[in-house]
Amino acid sequence: VACKHGNPCGVGSADNILDAWEKAFEADKISIYGGIVVVNREISLELAERMKKVFLEVVVAPSYEEEALKLLQTKKNVRLLELKDIDVPQPEDAYDLKKVNGGLIVQTIDSKLLIEDSLQVVTDRAPSKEELEDLKFAWKVVKYVKSNGIALAKNKQSIGIGPGQVNRVWATKQAIEHSLELIHEDATKGAVLASDAFFPFDDCVEAAHQAGITAIIQPGGSIRDEDSIKKCNEYGIAMVFTGMRHFKH
Repeated sequence: VACKHGNPCGVGSADNILDAWEKAFEADKISIYGGIVVVNREISLELAERMKKVFLEVVVAPSYEEEALKLLQTKKNVRLLELKDIDVPQPEDAYDLKKVNGGLIVQTIDSKLLIEDSLQVVTDRAPSKEELEDLKFAWKVVKYVKSNGIALAKNKQSIGIGPGQVNRVWATKQAIEHSLELIHEDATKGAVLASDAFFPFDDCVEAAHQAGITAIIQPGGSIRDEDSIKKCNEYGIAMVFTGMRHFKH
């Protein structure tokens, strides 16, 4: 995962860490500059050699090969952090603290990602096996995108992220525009879309269709859900409701 200013900018998942790095890097070669990279596997010398070519402020990993650590230590002004229990989730009763003028707001963390038994296909067409895997991946990405947040994914690679917009369709259009600009002009064809909260209107579905997106995952729960479902059915887009939403502020 590559992060910038509290948002993921490039995320990749693969059978090995080198391929995952390439996916994350290729997702957004611009925003990763001066960013933070977090990996959940040991950093090998080969991976360190690729990282050394990129200006990074922080690298976080569970461990480093000795030669990899030596190589990364030659980079100027980089913070190398070792987090051995990086895969261990926070306790469900952990607290999230927000600073406000004159005090703190305290709430429990958003500890759950997805309840798979609660997934509901609400359109005539169900997602394919490959689309469902990408939908779950995109949902994981969008959980950590500042709301209003949209994440696009294909082949377990983020291809466009729209964070922190004041309405959801702007976040959708931003994610699509970034994908077309940073990846290639056909990047969104066959991709999937994840939204951290429900669609208040069907305009996001319309924008997704125009971009060639074939499947959508979102919480559901809007009084206008039927508008989005109808629009998906019109365009042959598969839509899945999660029954839960993520708001990051």
